[in-house]
Amino acid sequence: MTAISDRVSLPHWDVSDVFPAITSREYAAAREELGAEITRLTALYDTHDVRGGDDRSVDDATIVAFDEVVRGTNDMSERVRLLSGYLSSFVTTNARDDLAQGELSQLQAELSQLARLRSRFDAWVAALGDEALAARSTVAADHAYPLQRSTLRASHQMSEDEEGLLADLSLTGSTAWTRLYGTFTSQLAVEVDGETMPMSRTRGLAYDADPTVREAAYRAELATWEANDVPIIAALNAVKGEAATINRRRGWVDDLEPALVANGVDRDTLGAMQSAVADSLPDFRRYLKAKARLLGHGDDGLPFFDLFAPLGNGASREWSEATDAVTSTFAGYSSQLESLARRAVDEQWIDAEPRDGKRDGAFCMGLTGDRSLVLLNFDGSFRAVQTLAHELGHAYHNVTLADRTPMQRQLPMALAETASIFCETIMVADGLATAAPDERLVLIEGDLQSACQVVVDIHSRFLFEQSFCEARAKRTVSSAEACQLMADAQASTYGDGLSIGHPYMWAAKPHYYSSAFYNWPYTFGLLFGLGLYARYTDDPEQFRGGYDDLLSSCGLASAADLAARFGIDVRDKAFWASSLRVLQDRIDEFVSLTEA
Repeated sequence: MTAISDRVSLPHWDVSDVFPAITSREYAAAREELGAEITRLTALYDTHDVRGGDDRSVDDATIVAFDEVVRGTNDMSERVRLLSGYLSSFVTTNARDDLAQGELSQLQAELSQLARLRSRFDAWVAALGDEALAARSTVAADHAYPLQRSTLRASHQMSEDEEGLLADLSLTGSTAWTRLYGTFTSQLAVEVDGETMPMSRTRGLAYDADPTVREAAYRAELATWEANDVPIIAALNAVKGEAATINRRRGWVDDLEPALVANGVDRDTLGAMQSAVADSLPDFRRYLKAKARLLGHGDDGLPFFDLFAPLGNGASREWSEATDAVTSTFAGYSSQLESLARRAVDEQWIDAEPRDGKRDGAFCMGLTGDRSLVLLNFDGSFRAVQTLAHELGHAYHNVTLADRTPMQRQLPMALAETASIFCETIMVADGLATAAPDERLVLIEGDLQSACQVVVDIHSRFLFEQSFCEARAKRTVSSAEACQLMADAQASTYGDGLSIGHPYMWAAKPHYYSSAFYNWPYTFGLLFGLGLYARYTDDPEQFRGGYDDLLSSCGLASAADLAARFGIDVRDKAFWASSLRVLQDRIDEFVSLTEA
């Protein structure tokens, strides 16, 4: 049970060039300047009467005011991005950093004023008319799609006073509960075979080569969630309860609708994708049962604690091996992608070591300019190498967006996963193309393991969240009920491919506590990425010529309009089925190899 972090030194990111320290004069000056700028921006909004009301005419004076307001709002967003990213770099890697926690809490309180201003801006755009603005202002024309989204959000606003009250109350409501969940769970100590370790490391043992370690870690994890489920279920009830109340007051049909709008995806598109996913579930169950037989479980299906069991010798990759593999594969696509990977490593953008107090999972966040910060919990597994490629794909996406304004960089999640999934896809394709025959089974299984999570497990998460939101709209949901809802969702998706489930997955996944219906865009991203990869293999040079432009435009059009650039109709079930066919073909090969 020796983690890779015990054998080598894994990198921590370095943000000392942004500010020398939270206690530095430079940081204090930036915080003071932010407060002054918020005051100035609020005064600018008041001067130009930026708020909703009756329809207004658009004259020359209006255009001058509009352009000034947009520039001021974008400038403010850049300041907030830097400061919030800087503080998050401390909080996410050390939940016990009380100074950073306090600073972030204070920053969030100050930013509640910006939430008010955003509501006023949306209502103002709706009163003026986004089309009328775009017809007379170059700035508005450059932000045409963001302004259309402002108009749509305005149609679901409460009154200005109610939106302002929500901005204040959310600090002690959903925002506070989300922070509690993150802080509390990152400090959980789990006892696994006499050794105490953080939850992130415990969950990482699901990829251990030793089956007794995997099962012991799984059972210890569940016991820890159960022993600590009171504050966690309270946080989930609070977050989803507030969302349900606000969604009803804003006139949304249900809790899913605002997530669809935020992602630039309509119900027809989601329905087409999920229908294709449902059709593919029996194939994924064939994969799970074939793996179960390989691991000695017979025909009963796979227990959750062996879902991520490595095949082959289960050898761990060193950090240098992982970065070399990713950089080499990226170089095969383009020198720009290779350069990004080298920058991320050389300039210490990455924090890879699992440790006490560090957030579980992985993410990439933009910090300033074209620079990102990447958080990993690297354990040397195949999955960890794929995660590195995935998060560096996000970083590359951020590079293509660097010249866009903050309003233009507001990406829907469904499209924000485009570059990350594409990078994972080229990693898999490169590995399969160069694998020796005896390595092929292991590589295919590693790819299917990841795909099963994105297609099957994420669909179970969607079904769980849907049923939880329906129940929460009526009453507070108990921990036992949440576990049953999760078990039902896993039974509907994994079916007989899973013999033992994970009823506490609702406690293990932080996404439930921050964004509504967060996970299905990953499925969209995987299948959309496979579709894009098919276009790439058809004509690599033509694809490269349009790909970066597609990435840089992800905040400027709907998913359907952007996909159409590559001849993809996301409202057609046949497109999603064709992408899933790639995975089904790999399942066919995997099952065949296991039976040989």
